[in-house]
Amino acid sequence: RSVGACGAAVAHGPRTRLWALNLGGFLGPFGGQVVVPMLPEVAGALGTTVPAVAWSWSAYTFAMAALLLVSGTISARWGRARTVRTAFLVYAVATLLCGIAPTIGWFYAGRVLQGASNAFTTPILVAALYAAVPRERLGGALGRFGSLQAAGMAFAPLLGGIAAVVDYRLAFVAIAIASLLLALVPPADAPPPEPGAAHLSQAERWRSLLNGRLARACGAAFAFNFSAAGVILLIALLGGDRFGLGPSGRGVVVAALGVAGLLTAPQLGHLVDRFGVRRVGLVAFVLLASVTLVTGLAETVWGLVVAALLAGAATTGSRIVVNNLAVTSTPANPDGATSMSMSWMFLGSAVAPLLCIPAYGAGAMIGFAVTAIGAALAAVFLLPRLTAPAVPEAAGVVD
Repeated sequence: RSVGACGAAVAHGPRTRLWALNLGGFLGPFGGQVVVPMLPEVAGALGTTVPAVAWSWSAYTFAMAALLLVSGTISARWGRARTVRTAFLVYAVATLLCGIAPTIGWFYAGRVLQGASNAFTTPILVAALYAAVPRERLGGALGRFGSLQAAGMAFAPLLGGIAAVVDYRLAFVAIAIASLLLALVPPADAPPPEPGAAHLSQAERWRSLLNGRLARACGAAFAFNFSAAGVILLIALLGGDRFGLGPSGRGVVVAALGVAGLLTAPQLGHLVDRFGVRRVGLVAFVLLASVTLVTGLAETVWGLVVAALLAGAATTGSRIVVNNLAVTSTPANPDGATSMSMSWMFLGSAVAPLLCIPAYGAGAMIGFAVTAIGAALAAVFLLPRLTAPAVPEAAGVVD
């Protein structure tokens, strides 16, 4: 173990509650996707249509993507503890607003506020992990964080659907309570884990984001998540069109992606530690592209489930790689670098329905082929060898 890595672990590790960081990773995707299985119930309660309620996912995603561009760097100025505590409190209020909303307009407002506040939690939690663990164990830590994110994605449809049977509002109340509890254990404030970074001005932190390593992380984030989001949509559509699956059946198949991520994320994180970001990233991106392309050939439901499991594992590996590449790209501003890459990641998921669904309408294989392009492009961003990130001088700027 290097001296610098030991220093980071000793300085920051004991003061950071890793379980709280990982639980925060669960809450973001869970709160975002919990509305999916309850669309009819919410529409009936608010006197509107299912498509109108479905647009609340776009409201959540675009609000989060927009603020992710700046949330990490703002956090570096405000302090992680204050930023995350405030964000979780706002998330709780926004979630309660969704639960008690009397009209679709108020429901949209709650979802926008949810997305906006989530932009100030997830990337800061990743940066806190970066500051809390030795570098040679960062992949494993991000793998555990990724497994909780995958669990949030997998269990949101199930638990949201169960709550909707009784009263969909119960799901929002439970999420609000969890958010309030997490506000009590924010990540500890700590100086950046590289010498000199603590003395940089806010303008220097912004300029430090202008580096090639982060640019490649952002490009790969957008591209792979375009495929990841698109394959979820198309698997659900194919399950209904080709195999006649109803809503519950499609939900089970889609949940397989999250379950695969939950089970494989820790191992994938350790592979990143052992073989490096570039090698594991190339394998994960190529696997995601390949699985996406051949999913359209599935002839049985079990074939579709196997495709979903492989896509889930590849997606989780891709996310771990991108988070690792981003958070290590800018020693002067790891919070800002992580939030910047996540913004592009969520933008990719927001764009996916606009291109993948029309392509699928022209033919199943056309849809899956278009969807696979994103992951293939992500691999291109990793083809050149990655250069080590520059360490800031006491009064300098990362190039």
